Amino acid sequence: MSLELNIDELKKELEKKPWLIEELKKGPWPGFITEYERMAARKEITKRMMCQLELSYRNRTTLWKHGGAVTVKGYGGGVIGRYSMIPEIGPPSGSHTFRVNQPAGWFYKTDKLRAICEVWEKYGSGLMNLHGSTGDIILLGVDSPEVQECFENLLDVGYDLGGSGSVLRSLSCCKGPALCEWALIDTLDLYHDLTMTYQDYLHRPHWPYKFKIKISGCPNDCVAAKGRADLAVIGTWRDEIQIDQEEVRNYVKSGLDIEHIVKNCPTKAMSWDGNELKIDNKECVRCMYCINKMPKALKPGKDRGATLLLGGKATILHTAFIGWVIVPFMKIEKPYKELKELLEKMWDWWDEHGRYRERIGELVYRLGMNEFLRAVGLPAVPQMVWHPRNNPYIFWRPEELE
Repeated sequence: MSLELNIDELKKELEKKPWLIEELKKGPWPGFITEYERMAARKEITKRMMCQLELSYRNRTTLWKHGGAVTVKGYGGGVIGRYSMIPEIGPPSGSHTFRVNQPAGWFYKTDKLRAICEVWEKYGSGLMNLHGSTGDIILLGVDSPEVQECFENLLDVGYDLGGSGSVLRSLSCCKGPALCEWALIDTLDLYHDLTMTYQDYLHRPHWPYKFKIKISGCPNDCVAAKGRADLAVIGTWRDEIQIDQEEVRNYVKSGLDIEHIVKNCPTKAMSWDGNELKIDNKECVRCMYCINKMPKALKPGKDRGATLLLGGKATILHTAFIGWVIVPFMKIEKPYKELKELLEKMWDWWDEHGRYRERIGELVYRLGMNEFLRAVGLPAVPQMVWHPRNNPYIFWRPEELE
């Protein structure tokens, strides 16, 4: 079926049964179409969204227009415009998406969840996504006349909009010290502090493109910060791993293959002589593999802070990037002055030199790590070398050699 067909023909197409979306109700797992149908019986916008979805499946293409400006008073981000290519069948005045800032660690009280559901059922389609890859609460489908009033009601129940567009996107963090024994920094407090400090950057576009901060409490990196964040803050330690040799021997007695663990250490920093486990901490890369395998015997060191990585992202202008280490170790303690000063230097440099839709990691890739380091005042460290003995980022100037 061609998109050039007129509206009458599209409506006739919808009369053909069964609908393709019925296939999504089959199988052992619950499907979103069941919820679509439940809300479509009560909400006209949801019914129209479902009709457009069916036509999209039959056409094998989207029927949403690209982009479209819509926002609320005083904000430049947080609402994503969605306008239908077939308003006679789909939502006539748009089916916009709210990004709503989630609480740190995704901890909710049931009364707060009920409140947001009531607001969304009153003003929107009733369809929600908890959570998208952004981390936000995603509210799918509100028409243009309802946007402002819906936003004001969300504020009344204690929710603010998250980030969209060329802004600081809503932060993400793991549950940290609330639930995890491996948390080496207070991810929840850092998340809240940065969110409150940089509200203006969250809601009003400042930069060439988006900037994401994700915070993991330990190197297990449960929020996948290193691959998805322009700045990844990952809890770590810089002294020796704590070893309880008696517990190590108990693991071995219970059948644990400790030789396998030693063999799989990525830097070969471990050795086992049959009675005692030794770790060369100078070679340890804090991967947590051995600690995860023997949690009663091994624990992270006591001198704790975070490693900062720059530039993790999926592909847009360049290929996908895993973040580069820019600070191997930084103390993460209130009021987080050192981290904030570095952030603001990074943003100033990126804002001055970045191209349209160029993430900060792509800018470093284009201009070189040494230019970035000089701008923000960081020293060069071995972790910044891209390919050893082949293509280092760091080139020394004559005055530096002298």
